[in-house]
Amino acid sequence: MKECELSRIVLRDTAEEQYIFLREKDGGGRVFPILIGRFEARAIDRTVRRQAFPRPMTHDLLAAIVEATGTHLERVEITDLREGTYFATLHLRRDTETVKVDARPSDAVALAVRMGSPIFVAEAVLEEAAEK
Repeated sequence: MKECELSRIVLRDTAEEQYIFLREKDGGGRVFPILIGRFEARAIDRTVRRQAFPRPMTHDLLAAIVEATGTHLERVEITDLREGTYFATLHLRRDTETVKVDARPSDAVALAVRMGSPIFVAEAVLEEAAEK
């Protein structure tokens, strides 16, 4: 697994499909896009821009539940890319126990950005998806 960071968000008002780009940290420099929905892209963008809402949005709610249960989002992993679809896992830690939860990458990244948790990507995914 290689640690990556959110490097760019592409928002299009005229299309349902939006893109986020993840970039490998620590000198690797590989970048790859993930196609996501409009809601998730806007949620990520608002978090990056530190825009608050008077009431919690879905990812805010999920982050609040994680914190209220004494759990910590240890990391997000993008584990696979099959037929153009990415797969992700949330690693939730409470005391000494880690629970892995299947998630859409868009939701996983939105939660990681909101909670300040690292994002890791499988080497095989980087090899297949990264722009060369």
